[in-house]
Amino acid sequence: MRILVVTPWFPTSDAPSSGLFVRREAEALAACHEVVVLHLDWQRRSGAPLPTDGYRSARLPLHRLDPLAYVRARRAVRAAAATADVVHTHALTGLIPWLIGRPSTRPWVHSEHWSALPAPQTLGAPARAALRVLRRLLTRPDVVIAESERLAAAVRATRRGETVVVPCVVETVPVRGWPPAVPLKLVGVGGLIARKGPLLAVEALAELIVRGVDAELTWVGDGPQRAAVAERAAREDLHGRVHLLGNVDPAAVRTALDDAHLLLLPTQGDNFCVAAAEALTHGRPIVSGADTGARDYTAPRVGEFVAVQTASAYADAVQRVRERAAGLRPEDVAATVAGRFTPEAVRRALGAIYRRVTAL
Repeated sequence: MRILVVTPWFPTSDAPSSGLFVRREAEALAACHEVVVLHLDWQRRSGAPLPTDGYRSARLPLHRLDPLAYVRARRAVRAAAATADVVHTHALTGLIPWLIGRPSTRPWVHSEHWSALPAPQTLGAPARAALRVLRRLLTRPDVVIAESERLAAAVRATRRGETVVVPCVVETVPVRGWPPAVPLKLVGVGGLIARKGPLLAVEALAELIVRGVDAELTWVGDGPQRAAVAERAAREDLHGRVHLLGNVDPAAVRTALDDAHLLLLPTQGDNFCVAAAEALTHGRPIVSGADTGARDYTAPRVGEFVAVQTASAYADAVQRVRERAAGLRPEDVAATVAGRFTPEAVRRALGAIYRRVTAL
């Protein structure tokens, strides 16, 4: 089957993690389908496209403030869709060129990712107003795909058509043994933004140390709260215990997970939460905020979700998960999600959707 993937995010040399989940999905599909990726680059990144594996890709730089850019986007998608069996769009904000009409006359599948759909309170007033307008676009595709039941429920509240949950692709990796027992090594993966909770992670680390736990926190990712996180760590007298790695490539993320005992992510809203799925795949238990799609796939013995957003609540959860996982090997933790996020599993799920929409 010929699949046209239309996305506002896709990895480039200057942003190798942007839209990485879209790239992994395209690679999974390319094993059995003819895939073309059209990157509508509204951020106009300066980096070069990365090499592709088994599919073709093209990038169209666009500017949000240029009215003609929306015309160019519509024309580019219409032309690329002429030989496609299915058009598969990504992201609600990527649908703005189609406030009127459809991307093409071909069957239309859309994957939604916006964490604000189930948690609009995480947005400022202008963004909430935009969300109220944009969410109506979700009524138009033939099928909408959500990454989690949490997101699917928000989508179903908007549309009557079919909504299906398909997880992101998460690479299967060799499972490494536990690091030395002391110090307890915590890892957070995500942007240094308020919604991901890095300041609360630092406070939870400080609470653990007050309780006599020798612990460290490594955070993978960057963002506007970097200075505030460093300042909070200094204020809590955590010199040498908080390590901010910044944005790194996927190999460095894998190393950080392998080097840790547990993922600590006080998120205030995630859909699928790739970081949690990757941690479990690496054989590492998780402690997370409660508003996350990771609840779909995390077994109680290898994770806990914290509703009360305080340092003591997260420190309690870390200690409880450590106790429950004490008799487990990393291989036991990884076995709880084995086969759920593989390229083959995602390809089968998407293939079934494509067959349904082309049969309509």
